[in-house]
Amino acid sequence: MDIDSIDTTVPTLGQSKIQSPVRANIKDARELFFVSDQNRVLIDIDLANLEDRIRHNCKFPSFEVAGPREKIYFDPSKLRCALVTCGGLCPGLNDIIRSIVLELYHAYGVPKIYGVRYGLQGFIPKYGHDFQSLTPKSVTNIHNMGGTILGSSRGPQSIEEIVDCLERMDIRILFMIGGDGTLRAASLIVNEITERNLKISVVGVPKTIDNDIYLVARSFGFETAVSVATQAIVAAHNEAKGYPNGIGLIKLMGRYSGFIAASAAIAQQDVNFVLIPEVDFDLHGNGGLLAAIEERLKDRKHAVIIVAEGAGQKFFRDKTEARDESGNVRLMDIGLYLKKELLAYLKSKNMETTVKYIDPSYMIRSLPSNASDNVYCSFLGRDAVHAGMAGKTGLLVGHWNNHFVHVPMSASVGKHKQVDPNGTLWLNVLAVTGQGGLKSNGIDLES
Repeated sequence: MDIDSIDTTVPTLGQSKIQSPVRANIKDARELFFVSDQNRVLIDIDLANLEDRIRHNCKFPSFEVAGPREKIYFDPSKLRCALVTCGGLCPGLNDIIRSIVLELYHAYGVPKIYGVRYGLQGFIPKYGHDFQSLTPKSVTNIHNMGGTILGSSRGPQSIEEIVDCLERMDIRILFMIGGDGTLRAASLIVNEITERNLKISVVGVPKTIDNDIYLVARSFGFETAVSVATQAIVAAHNEAKGYPNGIGLIKLMGRYSGFIAASAAIAQQDVNFVLIPEVDFDLHGNGGLLAAIEERLKDRKHAVIIVAEGAGQKFFRDKTEARDESGNVRLMDIGLYLKKELLAYLKSKNMETTVKYIDPSYMIRSLPSNASDNVYCSFLGRDAVHAGMAGKTGLLVGHWNNHFVHVPMSASVGKHKQVDPNGTLWLNVLAVTGQGGLKSNGIDLES
């Protein structure tokens, strides 16, 4: 990561002059301390790197700390806000909605809060989706539900029409909850707002179950996904052990990165091979995956494999590339491909086998979040509100070096965080699986 190239400046709509009502509106908030823009979190806190930067008189890029500001930009009594959820489902979406609504209403006294139905389509008149009024009563129990009460959609919509709608409805803060495509759209909306010289804040809450948002240490829903994925591993392991040369094959989310696959394998250490987009592998030949699985079966009579959905896409290079409504390349199904290749290879070796293929992806995406993600979403939603009320725009609220921070969209959008093949996470995967570089490494696999 070239931290010197990262511009951490967060745009603002103007000077904040209104005394925040947060201290008065939250009971027992006498000990609440407001956060200043001068409160910063270093991007790189490695001591050796810091000492080197001091010696060379380098700058120290840092993020603004998220949280309530003493002075705010918008008058809450006259404010209208809107929330929109976009893209695929993810555990925690309703938690974010609930957190934002409760903070706007109870802490700031904002009277008008709208939910935009079915993603960006909700702004476009031709679709005919009505806005949904959001109140504390309407969001009371939604954190117990999976999905999103606002609905979602994929695909680009007219940025001009979206901003037209914001103007017509007199929306002054827009909270956009979504992944990289949503954040790209949010950046374009900010640009259109700026060109029209409008005073509208756009705050992003990064949503990706894959945990691959750049400059965000953890995205909501990720811990729920890992937790549920471990249950799939247990099932796959039991199935594999139940048959001669049984194989449990699990496909997990991970278009560009293998964080879920790697973390689940470490959490439930019954996995023998983990395949992720960041680490290349071959199927055939010495050191290939198929030969390694053959040796595993000869030694232990069963095997469990996790493959991230974005792994092994090189095997489909002769296929015509298709894209979804959001412009993402449609991935080929590496799970089914591996199942077919495994069956054919082991048959050629006259080895009896049974392959149980498990794909829990959509079940994971639509579940309610677990307790850890509940807590995380509560912080994210409330800090998003604090940022918007202070007149900040073109940012996303993220987590970095154990603090919630403001990350400019321009610094994050269009990039992906990935598993470092030489980093601690992947080295731990290699240790618990014993797969090495898919070559014999002499490790006695006990699972």
